[in-house]
Amino acid sequence: MDLRVAIILFCVIQSLFCVSLSSIEEVKVKVQGVTSIAKTDDNFVCVTLDWWPANKCDYNQCPWQEAGILNLDLDNKILANAIKAFKTLRIRVGGSLQDQVVYEVGKAVNKCPKFRKTQGGLFGFSQGCLPMKKWDNLNHLFTQTGAIVTFGLNALSGRNKSENDGSLWIGDWDDQNARDLMNYTISKGYKIDSYELGNELCGTGVAARLDSSQYGKDVIALKELVTGPGVVDGLTHHIYNLGAGVDSDLIYKVQDPYFLDQIAQTYKDVSTTINLFGPWAGAWVGEAGGAYNSGGKDVSHTFADGFCALLWHRLMGKIVLQTTYDSSPYLRVYSHCSKKESGISLLLINMSNSTTYEVSVADDLNFYPDNYDDNQQQIHREEYHLTPKDGNIQSDVLMLNGVPLVLTESKDIPAMYPVLVHASNPISVAPDSIVFATLKDFKAPACS
Repeated sequence: MDLRVAIILFCVIQSLFCVSLSSIEEVKVKVQGVTSIAKTDDNFVCVTLDWWPANKCDYNQCPWQEAGILNLDLDNKILANAIKAFKTLRIRVGGSLQDQVVYEVGKAVNKCPKFRKTQGGLFGFSQGCLPMKKWDNLNHLFTQTGAIVTFGLNALSGRNKSENDGSLWIGDWDDQNARDLMNYTISKGYKIDSYELGNELCGTGVAARLDSSQYGKDVIALKELVTGPGVVDGLTHHIYNLGAGVDSDLIYKVQDPYFLDQIAQTYKDVSTTINLFGPWAGAWVGEAGGAYNSGGKDVSHTFADGFCALLWHRLMGKIVLQTTYDSSPYLRVYSHCSKKESGISLLLINMSNSTTYEVSVADDLNFYPDNYDDNQQQIHREEYHLTPKDGNIQSDVLMLNGVPLVLTESKDIPAMYPVLVHASNPISVAPDSIVFATLKDFKAPACS
């Protein structure tokens, strides 16, 4: 066998081998459009501005740099444009250090210290302070961008550590500093949508905890401060189901549907707790960072997060529909009533790196047999295909329908246009991709 024949033979074998690694699977998704199974808030997508200073470091890296609240460049055009793109983005001001923050207002605060590293401090830091000048600038940004603000209050104010339990804090909540901040905020005409009391202080806590009965008493005290029309109760939970950011298996966990499914029990427990002890309250996810301690290097900041959240916010309405299908767990499908148009919107996530799913959609109860099977009435449907550049899920560059999503020259968020696909074709979900599809002619009575 001469060299030329050997090379040709190798290419043929390699081609056959590659084909064997990839596959196409046909999937029929059924959407029950007659009744809803849940409702979300209109502003389901939210972000947290955290208090961490630049010297918050984990695993030999210091990723926060100038991203913490007190260091953040509030005149940054990219920041403002990113918030504006959502039109009504909920922003939570809070995080691990919120229970060590005092507010530079009123007689209760004589000094306004900066956070500094200290032995024995919560999360390794001393008490810090929010200057009112910074609060003014933050609210200017919120007003300018149309943000909906949730502010996390210091729930440890006025308390002391228990002598018998180093993590337990005892005593009543001193609300004076919080009251002064609220009065200042009202006097300035700033609009705060909601207040949160404390950060991760329930149960065993993280760095500190409160007795449950004491915590309940303090929440009642907070309600007395904010009593008025439209006051609602919420129970927040933080999701870091991927574990520590230093975990070398993080990149595999984020692609493993069996591992990711484990969090379902936590959601169920939260729901059960609310139904048993506070059915008047809503369930909120206050943080969903995936991996704790500032995330994982080369994992947490890659592929899709921001732009995917923006598309969800624009396309997926608050009414959730029952969605069923028989397929690999590596395919995830979610359906909602469309946000601003008739019909429904679907989110399809393919965690497989080798299988393409060809998805057709049908009405589960077949109430409209002539109306919908692969959207025959509507000639075209709108699809948004999100893929990582060069197929590398650790890439910082996201592609929309094959085009890189990059900021414009004026630092604006780029336009995000769909592709039109003939309605008779299935929705093709490539390996390691995310697809949004809007089906305008799908008749769903629950969406009326």
